Amino acid sequence: MQIAQQILFVIISVAAILLFAKRARQLIRNIRLGHEEVINDQPARRWRNLFLLAFGQQKMFRNPLVAVLHFFVYAGFVIINIEVLEIVLDGILGTHRLFASSLGGFYTFLINAFEVLAVLVIAACAIFLVRRNVIKLRRFASKDLNGWPRSDANYILITEIVLMTLFLFLNASDTLLQARGEEHYAASATGNFIFSHLLQPLLTGLDNSALIVLERTCWWLHIVGIFAFLNYLPYSKHLHIILAFPNAWYARLAPMGKMENMPSIQKEVLYAMQPELAPAGETAEPPKKFGAKDVMDLSWKNILDAYSCTECGRCSAACPANMTGKELSPRTIMMKTRDRADEIGRGLDKKQEAGSDGKSLLHDYISVEELRACTTCNACVQECPVSINPLDIILQLRRYLVMEESNTPPEWAAMFGNVENNFAPWKFSPTDRDQWTVQS
Repeated sequence: MQIAQQILFVIISVAAILLFAKRARQLIRNIRLGHEEVINDQPARRWRNLFLLAFGQQKMFRNPLVAVLHFFVYAGFVIINIEVLEIVLDGILGTHRLFASSLGGFYTFLINAFEVLAVLVIAACAIFLVRRNVIKLRRFASKDLNGWPRSDANYILITEIVLMTLFLFLNASDTLLQARGEEHYAASATGNFIFSHLLQPLLTGLDNSALIVLERTCWWLHIVGIFAFLNYLPYSKHLHIILAFPNAWYARLAPMGKMENMPSIQKEVLYAMQPELAPAGETAEPPKKFGAKDVMDLSWKNILDAYSCTECGRCSAACPANMTGKELSPRTIMMKTRDRADEIGRGLDKKQEAGSDGKSLLHDYISVEELRACTTCNACVQECPVSINPLDIILQLRRYLVMEESNTPPEWAAMFGNVENNFAPWKFSPTDRDQWTVQS
């Protein structure tokens, strides 16, 4: 019986790892749909961003209460899963609490710490469920979360509560079996733990056989649940648990508000205004495309941003266009970019050429109205806790609209004409600029 359990455990473990690896390869391929961009400057600042933004969640602490609750969930889920190492080894070797005898009192301290974190995770997840579904904060009740995104967040929170509860009942039944001297459990006796022993009165009516069934059920459900979560993660917004770290490292360090210009266009404008600067005989090669129409025209960092999105809505809550009821939601921009990359990835799995489905990110996923509503204020960039830049995607799509499709409102076209002819947004001759100084 024990050998059969070990074999089953190894099969489940290998299957879970292989499935996760397969999805990870798909995600890497989807991110690489974007064009190349070299981001490796100022490594000291990048390390600082990694530790402050990803590990330390610096931006979250603008709201201290929510930040502390989020940190409980983050730290608890990550640290408690250190115990998975022991569970995996026990499952493969057929042992019971492999590290208990070798670590002694330190082992008890660790499990007690894990139980404290488990209780904090349960409490924090319960509060987050209330915030989303009872209080219904505006950024969680927004229409751009209708359907799967809203369900996804609830599924994750409920799953974390269930996993932590299983962990506590596992310890409660285990330590009760130890106290009863049950063979295999008493051999690695640890004594009671800080919170799980409070659950033992619920279990005292069970005989040893039923208690063993409960302990084994909690053990299997806990580890299989973790494996299931591992493979659910790449399809969920909670992928940011992993991608927040590289995304913080690769964050653009240029001052917010600095726009990336196209060098060839800059030269063309410069030489038009000052022909004497143009090198004799030089013919500049025109760019193949202005801006971006589909995800392949974005950089890999833009697509990494999309997959790193936590869907927390802080960007949209701070967006002045969104506040005034316009179509634009920076969160939706990121979600749609990710959806488009996924759609192209599924096509590649079917041996279709990228972008051959007749769709594009612009128009089919993101509308002209959304792009025109953006004021380029950088509020979304400032608010994002994991250094995502929705504005960069908006600007690239808008550049394509203007320069490839000549798709601009009349007000914009008039301004562009004035800039071209009068070197200013206003319809005044450059020679008349000083007339305001003339006193009548």
